[in-house]
Amino acid sequence: DPKQAIYAFRGGDVVTYLRARERADALLTLDTNYRSDQPLVRRLLTVLNGAALGHDDIVVRPVAARQQEHRLSGAPCNDPFRLRVVGRDALGVRGTRTIPMDDLRPFIAADLAADVKALLASAATYRDGTATRPIRARDVAVIVESHRDARACRDALAAAGVPAVYTGDTDVFASRAAADWQCLLEAFEQPGRTGLVRAAAATMFFGRTAAELATETELTDDVSDTLRRWADHARARGIAAVLEAAYVAGMAERVLAWRGGERHLTDVEHLTQLLHEVSHRDGLGLPALLQWLRDQRQERAGAAERNRRLDSDAAAVQIMTVWVSKGLQYPLVYLPFAFNRNVRLGEAVLYHEPDGTRCLDIGGSSAPGYAAVSAQGRAEMAGDDIRLTYVALTRAQSQVVAWWAPSWDEVNGGLSRLLRGRVLNQALVPDSLQPKVDDASVLDHLRKWEQAGGPHLERAEPASDIPEPPPSRAPKGMAVRVFDRSIDTDWRRTSYSALVRAAEESGGVTSEPELSARDDELADELADESAAEPAQLVVASDESTSMASPMAALSSGAAFGSLVHGVLEVADPDAADLEAELLRHVEEQRLWWPVDTAPAELAAALVPLHHTSLGPLADGLTLGGIGLADRLCELDFEIPLAGGDRSLGVDVTLADVGALLAEHLPPADPLQPYADRLRTPGLGSQSLRGYLSGSIDVVLRLPGPRYLVVDYKTNWLGPADQPLTAAAYSRGRLVEAMLHSDYPLQALLYVVVAHRYLRWRQPGYDPAVHLGGVLYLYVRGMCGPDTPEEDGHPTGVFSWQPPVALVTALSDLLDGAS
Repeated sequence: DPKQAIYAFRGGDVVTYLRARERADALLTLDTNYRSDQPLVRRLLTVLNGAALGHDDIVVRPVAARQQEHRLSGAPCNDPFRLRVVGRDALGVRGTRTIPMDDLRPFIAADLAADVKALLASAATYRDGTATRPIRARDVAVIVESHRDARACRDALAAAGVPAVYTGDTDVFASRAAADWQCLLEAFEQPGRTGLVRAAAATMFFGRTAAELATETELTDDVSDTLRRWADHARARGIAAVLEAAYVAGMAERVLAWRGGERHLTDVEHLTQLLHEVSHRDGLGLPALLQWLRDQRQERAGAAERNRRLDSDAAAVQIMTVWVSKGLQYPLVYLPFAFNRNVRLGEAVLYHEPDGTRCLDIGGSSAPGYAAVSAQGRAEMAGDDIRLTYVALTRAQSQVVAWWAPSWDEVNGGLSRLLRGRVLNQALVPDSLQPKVDDASVLDHLRKWEQAGGPHLERAEPASDIPEPPPSRAPKGMAVRVFDRSIDTDWRRTSYSALVRAAEESGGVTSEPELSARDDELADELADESAAEPAQLVVASDESTSMASPMAALSSGAAFGSLVHGVLEVADPDAADLEAELLRHVEEQRLWWPVDTAPAELAAALVPLHHTSLGPLADGLTLGGIGLADRLCELDFEIPLAGGDRSLGVDVTLADVGALLAEHLPPADPLQPYADRLRTPGLGSQSLRGYLSGSIDVVLRLPGPRYLVVDYKTNWLGPADQPLTAAAYSRGRLVEAMLHSDYPLQALLYVVVAHRYLRWRQPGYDPAVHLGGVLYLYVRGMCGPDTPEEDGHPTGVFSWQPPVALVTALSDLLDGAS
C-alpha cells in the first residue's frame, strides 16, 4: 500500500512498496470506492485522475463509487468539494506579497469554526444507512499536519461554542496522567525510597503541593503507607482497584477542581483501563507492568488505543493529524492548511540511492555532495507530502472543505501543487511552484478546475451572527442496567509479602517485589518486640562466636538492604581485585539507594561474605567460588494458582500448605513448628487462587548440577545496645529469625518456583538429584574463612533442604490439585 508507506514503519517506506510491486506476479486494484459518495468521488477524480503521487508507478486511477447518491443534504453549502480562497485583501496585503502563517492561521481557523457552526445550526442531514438524521459535531473531522495548526482550530471552535477534541498529538501515553501512573508504579516498586515517594505525593493521585512537601515532616511516611496498601490492592484485585482506592480518598473531587480537571480524569481512567487490560491479558505483575508503561511512553506509535478519549460524553468535532486519519472516515472533512507545507532539511538528510538503498547523510551542509543529497531528500519529502494530501482528501464520505491562501510555503503544499501546479489530467505533480503569484492569476487557474468539475470556489470571509446549534437531546428510554453476576473476590495477584501482610501480623517482612527497598532487616530486632520472651534476648557466645561482624559499624535500614542486594546481583566474584569490583558497584548502586555508609567501608565489609563457607548444602563452597555463569540473579516469576485465569473451582489456602508441612516435615526439622503457624486463622485463611509473583535473589548452580535457592538478608539480629557479633547469627538464632519473619513460607514458595523452572530447563530433571535446597544468607553474620561453625553450619548461613515429596506436593497443591 503506497499510502501505508508514509509511516515508513520498520523502514517499510515507498521504495519497499515499489520493490514489492515490481516483484509481484499479479497487480490487483480496488476499483470501487466503498467510502465516498459518487458526487464527491467525481469531483476528486477531476483533480486527482492520472496524477503521479511522487512516482510514475503510483498513479491515481479512475474508480467507481458504491454510494451513488449524495448522502449530505440541507447544508448551507451542499457541494461535495468546496475550496475556500483567502484573498490578500482580506488581511490587508497587496500585490504578490505572501501572508505570514501567524496571520493566516487564526484567520482560517476562525473561518473554519464559523463554517462548522453554521453547518451544525442548519437543517443539514446525513443519510446513515437507511435512516436520515441531523448532522452532529462528531460527523465532522478537521485534518491537519502540525500540532500548532490543530490547536489553532481547536481554540477557534471552542471560542465559537463548538465542542472539539484534538486526537493528533494527544497520545494518552504522552499525557500527564501517564507520567503520574508511571511515577505511582515506580513508587509501588520502591516504597521505601524517599525520592520516589515524594514524587508520587506530587501526582494527581495524592495532589500534594510543593509547599506541603517542603514543610510536612510526616508526609513521606503517610504516603508510603498508602502506597503499600494500594500496591497490595493492585496485586490482589488488579490495577483498577488502585484508582478506585484513590477515588475513595478524594482524588476525583480534587482533580475536577483543577483547570482541565475533566481532561486529566478522562486520561487517568483511559490509562487505568489499558493497564488493567494488558496486565490481565499478558499476566503482568507490577514490575512488568511498569516496564510496559515505560515502553509505551517511549514509543511513537499511532495505534487507536493510544488516542485520548473525549473528556466528556458530548459529541465533538474530531481534530487529528493526517497520519492518525489514515483508515478513518467521516461524513465531512475539513482541510484548513493542506495548501501549506513547511519543508526544512536538517544537517542529516534521509534519502535513497538509485538502487533503492535507504541512507542517512550525516555530513552536514558543508560536506561534498550535500546539494545533490538534499535535492534528493526534498524530492522524496515532496512525494510523501502528495501522498499525505491524497490520504487527507479521501477521508470524507460526503463533503471535503479545503482552503487556499498565498502563504510563503504555499509553493510546497500538496493541495497547491495539485491545483495550482497542474492542469486537467496532467500526470506530473511538481515538487514546488513558482512563488508570489497574484490573486487574479490564481483565481483564473482555479476557476478552470471548477469549470472542469473540480472544487467549488468560495471566498473565505468569516461570518458573524451565526445562530447557535440546537442543544442535544437526551435519548429516551434509558434505564439502569442491573449487575447480577457474581465476583470471585478471592482471586488475586499476590506475593509472599502480600500474603504475610494480609494476615496483619506484626513483624511481617516485605521482600517482594524485589526491586523495592528491603524492609527485612528491621523486622527481626526481637529485643524491641519480644518482652514476653526474655530468653530470646540472650545471645549465648563463646570465644569463637564473639567474632565481630564485618558490618557491625555500618548502617541499617531498608535502603541499606537494597544497596547490598543490588551490589551482590551484579558484582563479579571472579574479578582480579574483588574489593575494587565491589567498590565500583557500591558507588553505582548508591545512586539508587543512598545511605550514610562510606562506599569503601561497605565494599570492604562485603569481601568476607564472599569467602565464607556456604555450609553442607553447598559442599563448603563460597560465594566467591561460584561465578556469574553459574548464577541466575533476580529470577522474576509469576505462576498461576489454582488454574490462574482458568479457575478450577478449587479452594486452596495457606492452611492447606500448613497441612502439607505437618505431613512431610519430621519433628527434628528446624522449621517443623511453622506448620502450626500456617494454620492460624489470620494466615491460614489466605486464599491461593489467581497468580503468585515475586523474584528470587539468586539461584546457584553447583557441580552435578545441583541448584540452590538463595535469599540475601541484611537483618540486624543482635541486641541494639551491644556490639554485633557472629553469635547473633548462630544456627538456633537463625531458626528463631526465620520463624519470626515467616521466611519458611517464602522459602517453600521459592523452591517450588525453582522446581517448576528446572522442569523446563534442566535435561533429565529429577528433583531428588537436582534440587539442592535453600540458603538464607544473613550477610552480617558471615565473617570470612574463619567464620564460626556449629555442627558444620557457619554463622549467618541458614541451610534447609525440604523433602522432595513436600516440594512436589506443594507444587501440585498450588496448581489446584486436591
